[in-house]
Amino acid sequence: MDLLVKGGLLPDGMQADIAISGDRITAVEPGITAEAREVIDAKGKLVSQPFIDCHFHMDATLSYGRPRVNASGMLLEGIGLWGELKKIQTREDIVARALDYCRQALAKGVLAIRSHVDVTDASFGTVEALLEVREAVKHVLDLQLVAFPQDGWYRAPGAEAQVIRALDAGVDVVGGIPHFERTMADGAASVRAACELAAERGLRVDLHCDESDDPLSRHIETLAAETIRCGLQGRVAGSHLTSMHSMDNYFVAKLIPLIAEAQVAAIPNPLINITLQGRMDTYPKRRGMTRVPELRAAGVTVAFGQDCVRDPWYPLGSGDMLDVAHMGLHVALMTAPDQMRAAFRMVTETPAQIMGLDFGLTPGSRASLVVLDAPDPIEALRLRPARLCVVSNGRVVARTAPAVTALSAGF
Repeated sequence: MDLLVKGGLLPDGMQADIAISGDRITAVEPGITAEAREVIDAKGKLVSQPFIDCHFHMDATLSYGRPRVNASGMLLEGIGLWGELKKIQTREDIVARALDYCRQALAKGVLAIRSHVDVTDASFGTVEALLEVREAVKHVLDLQLVAFPQDGWYRAPGAEAQVIRALDAGVDVVGGIPHFERTMADGAASVRAACELAAERGLRVDLHCDESDDPLSRHIETLAAETIRCGLQGRVAGSHLTSMHSMDNYFVAKLIPLIAEAQVAAIPNPLINITLQGRMDTYPKRRGMTRVPELRAAGVTVAFGQDCVRDPWYPLGSGDMLDVAHMGLHVALMTAPDQMRAAFRMVTETPAQIMGLDFGLTPGSRASLVVLDAPDPIEALRLRPARLCVVSNGRVVARTAPAVTALSAGF
């Protein structure tokens, strides 16, 4: 075999060795004695599936402060700022920033990212740049691209044609932003158009949906209904869904079962949702993240996304999905042990399901995993420890030494 990960603790608490040949896991069991080209000592350390970010904006990442800082901290100012940046950035600039971010993410154990890419840039440079990045990183990181009409499917002239152009160029997923259309009717029409296009081409759908404090922004209802009508069950995600935070319970009691019936996944983005929402409130001030525990209880697939790192919408972020899950469990009040373990899965196993990736810690799965300087998922969430070793497709791609503190307190 090529690699042998010895003595690691799996997320379920079982201790096992993991044998790797080529780009596949060949065995997961205690006490493997066969020789390997390289042995990774993981005794007492958590060995996990890789972290996955199923909602990100790589074309905007690491651009904070250009052309200026978002003074209000609001979503709409961020969209306006991005519109200004599109006019002055180059394809080379996007590629350089995106590759820089990919390196940072790899060091944190992130081996797959779904990035929305703005197709309303008339030059098409954003799409071309991220297609170039996808090709550059494909041997170590799965980059799944969403054709995202940031300025509106119908609101931006020619946006629908640009979505189709992006898909023809090789972009993977159909995107949209119905709540940003000029009317609710246009928003609903954009949802129908996106689902029909995806059904025609056999693609997945991921819409920015109801990223608003307005409880009457209800495009997720249309998305669920169109998913069923178009036969897209299991291939559709609604990202953000922040308006659900403010909806009345009577409507939500009807809505959540519809989402579950349609098998539409939900992708909240805790760091960004609680930062951008509630900005127009006095007190009490809404935090804006969708109803995660209630969606999960109904059987809806829910995963957390990073969304932004140092861009027009968010001044912070490190690409560490443990930070995302840590914030998510706080905001969703998911502090019972089983809920915290679920939060860990919401940045590992669950986004892999949403993106259709074959990651796993079982024989035959892709040999991609992370060794963390913590014994279990809950401690990993508490400490956000070093990623001691990151293995992608059977190859070690990152190592980080554990933190060492020298105390001289005398007790």
